[in-house]
Amino acid sequence: MSNKKYIAIADDHAMFRKGLTVLINLFPGYEVLFGATNGRDFIDQLNADQLPDIVLMDINMPEMDGYSTTEWLRTNYPEIKVLALSTMDAETAIIKMVKSGAKGYVLKDADTEELKLAFDEVLHRGYFYNETITRKVMQAVGQLTDSKNKTGTFINLSDREIEFLKLTCTELTYKEIADKLFVSVRTVEGYRDTLCEKLDLKTRVGLAMYAVKNGLAVL
Repeated sequence: MSNKKYIAIADDHAMFRKGLTVLINLFPGYEVLFGATNGRDFIDQLNADQLPDIVLMDINMPEMDGYSTTEWLRTNYPEIKVLALSTMDAETAIIKMVKSGAKGYVLKDADTEELKLAFDEVLHRGYFYNETITRKVMQAVGQLTDSKNKTGTFINLSDREIEFLKLTCTELTYKEIADKLFVSVRTVEGYRDTLCEKLDLKTRVGLAMYAVKNGLAVL
C-alpha cells in the first residue's frame, strides 16, 4: 500500500499554482492531487474517495476566501490539514486563519526546505509554525479578548461585516452594495458606522485600507 501523501492547492494565481505543483511533485512521498482557483472551486473538486491530506490555502481569493474555506473544511472534513499560504504576515490574518482551523502558516517567500518541513510537521505533529509566525501569534494572543484592540476586534467580526468590508474595496456604490447583500441602503450605512466605531476608523477609504491589510480585498 502506498504511503504517498496528497496535496491540494487553493490559490487564484495560476502561474504560482502551477509552479508550486511542479515543486511539490519533486518532494519524495508527496503528490499534488489538484489545484483550485478559489474556495468554491476547491470544494467542487473534492472527491470523498480520494481526499487530500493537506491543503495549501491562500487567504486572499475571489468568490470564497481562505478563511471561509478553512472553516468549511473544519466542519465537513476535519481530517484534512490546512496550511495557510500567504504573502501576509499580519497578526490579524494569522490568528484568524488559526481560529478558522488552519494547522500551520507558511509565507509565500519561504524556501523549499521550509515548505517540505511544514508538510512533514503538520502530518506528524499536527501543526507547523516557524519562529516568526510563532512570535506573532504569541504577541497577539493576549489581545484577542481586548475589545479596544484591532486584532481582537477583527477576529470577532461577523461574516456579514467581513463581507461588507470586502465590498468596500470595490467601486460599487452603497446602493449597489445593498443590492448585492439583499439589504437596504440604511442597513449598509449601519454596517459602515458600526465598523468605523469598532475599528476606530472614519471613512470608507479607511475601511478599505483595513480590509486590504487583513487580506479581505481581492486585488
